[in-house]
Amino acid sequence: MNETTLLHAAIGCYGLAAGLGVLWWLLLPGWRAVRADDDRWNDAGVGPRDGGGLAPAQAGLAAPALALPAAALPRSVRGGSAGDLAVSTLLWSALLLHTLSMGTRWRELGHGPFTTLYEVLSSNLWSLALVLALLRGVMPELRAAWLAATPVLATLAAWVLMADPGAGHLPPTYATPLLYVHAVVGKIYLGLLLAALALAAVPLARRSRWGVRRLGHLGSDARFDDLAHRCAAGAFVFDSLMLIVGACWAQDAWGRYWAWDPLESWAFLSWLALAMTLHWRVTTRLAPHRHSLMLITVFVLAFLTFFGVPFISTSPHKGAV
Repeated sequence: MNETTLLHAAIGCYGLAAGLGVLWWLLLPGWRAVRADDDRWNDAGVGPRDGGGLAPAQAGLAAPALALPAAALPRSVRGGSAGDLAVSTLLWSALLLHTLSMGTRWRELGHGPFTTLYEVLSSNLWSLALVLALLRGVMPELRAAWLAATPVLATLAAWVLMADPGAGHLPPTYATPLLYVHAVVGKIYLGLLLAALALAAVPLARRSRWGVRRLGHLGSDARFDDLAHRCAAGAFVFDSLMLIVGACWAQDAWGRYWAWDPLESWAFLSWLALAMTLHWRVTTRLAPHRHSLMLITVFVLAFLTFFGVPFISTSPHKGAV
């Protein structure tokens, strides 16, 4: 199969994984929540084993479910189920097909996916999905929360299908190992930030009655907020590395470390916004939903920095000279 066919097959698998995930985690929450509560209700079904009474029935199932720590959830909710295994299989199959697609193009053109909008969109779709897939394996809460990231993945997938797949010119300034370091740390940064966004979206969604009904069985808001903060902190480390490596590359390519061109300015603004979010989260004890809103703002800035400014600005930063 050629590169385009492999890419289309990969995007199809991404879509199937997202669709099955929505079915498993959002459309069947009542059945899953009942299973989560089975061992906490007495044989008569009218109260918890440790206290009895009708208080849980009066308060609804959402409140006790929200109080469950992730480690206390049964295996089906933690993601060890057949449904989630199918989601993981589809996601990793998509990544394999996508890897083959990019490798085929790399072999044909003689350079990596660094020059055109099509290549940048494709490589970032691959890297974001890879980071999420890896984190899903070690972070049970993300096995459901990653669905909040699917609109971003869907946007990139639709965009890459509409982009011109023609070959681009690899400028002389890209002939450096710093290109690969800069690209790798940048992709890890954006992937971790997207994971933080997905985790933070759960407490925000549960501000609504729909969110409580659909997501109430996934764990406490505090747990999701803490994991989102950790991912954001990791993203900040890799964002800082990206700026440092980029400055070294700029010195090598253009004889200056920083010039405040549009892309550098937006990159610094994104870094500053993330630093402020982390600072406020630690010092002011932000409520989970407010932390969510701040992370959404940071991700929007980062998304525009990656996929907007480089292809709109006429700045030479993008390597055209």
